[in-house]
Amino acid sequence: MANIACRQLHKTYDHKTAVLQPFDLEIDDGEFIVLLGPSGCGKSTLLRMVAGLEDISGGELLIGGAVVNDLPPRERNVAMVFQNYALYPHMTVYDNIAFGLRRLKVPADEIERRVREVAAILSLDSLLDRKPRAMSGGQQQRTAIARAMIKTPQVFLFDEPLSNLDAKLRAQLRADIKRLHRRLRTTTLYVTHDQLEAMTLADRVVLMKGGHIEQIGTPAQLYNHPRTLFAAGFIGTPAMNFIDGVIERDGARTLLICSGYRWPLTSPRFAALKSGTRVVLGLRPNHLRAATPQDQQPGSGASHGLACVIDLVELLGAEALISFQCGALTLSALLPANAANSAAQVGQMLALAFDEEHIHLFDAETELALAVSA
Repeated sequence: MANIACRQLHKTYDHKTAVLQPFDLEIDDGEFIVLLGPSGCGKSTLLRMVAGLEDISGGELLIGGAVVNDLPPRERNVAMVFQNYALYPHMTVYDNIAFGLRRLKVPADEIERRVREVAAILSLDSLLDRKPRAMSGGQQQRTAIARAMIKTPQVFLFDEPLSNLDAKLRAQLRADIKRLHRRLRTTTLYVTHDQLEAMTLADRVVLMKGGHIEQIGTPAQLYNHPRTLFAAGFIGTPAMNFIDGVIERDGARTLLICSGYRWPLTSPRFAALKSGTRVVLGLRPNHLRAATPQDQQPGSGASHGLACVIDLVELLGAEALISFQCGALTLSALLPANAANSAAQVGQMLALAFDEEHIHLFDAETELALAVSA
């Protein structure tokens, strides 16, 4: 196992097209880091640079304290699992897993021991005599992981390994990867555009945009305290609602003016906001609720209300996703299904409420969060 350090690492093509901006990142020994972001943000390019499959245009890459910029892939002691399983179709599971060790001329009895060991960890014991065409996608991907794992590398690299699987298999293999990391504690760098994978697997998430780091933190930090408008919109399902607004001062009071509403901001974290500041209000759908008479009472903790016209109701099981019109905007709320079934009909008016503690404010010009508390 080893730590990884990226110091002003960058990548350009043809000396002009920058794919990865100067990039600084420290990954601790045994840490599980997920690179998350939309297509084209540079996450797979960074992974391939760590693997030695892409040349480094500038900066330093260190693995275990040693600079590896010019080392070929086979000398970096890393193992990579790809999106496509890349198994040899004419070989059995056993032979696919053992292939790398045989090339290294490891003794046959040692190969036998190690293949059986990793097969047991990944529940492949009963499949060792099968060929890839006789297995499901999840079994093939577990075989690819076993082939990488058997080399006992310093670093595991995963390049969107679950994207070819159906939802049930993704959930199963996601749990397998998490248990595997908990057992081995091998430093892991994992690339995905799926935020659910990032939130469930990562010790820390590196959210990327346009070749640079947008925010680094634990999954909880990115979800609860997004530092930019992009981070707020990318993390969370259903996506966060955004409403343009402006700050107004009324004596000692701070007011948020949005879509004709005037909501008081009483929290100390908003006390320094200046009158006239153009902001974007962020509200997660699960932080909206059907208003009750108690919500209208002073001191209820929910002095913020919203009247809307229901546009669409999507039943998700225990919850329902309500899309509604707020002026010219289409927003959404995630409500308990029983409340949605009894109150939510397309075209009907619905009163919603939310607590001030759940709101996020972003500067409309810089798109940076205002009053981030953590």
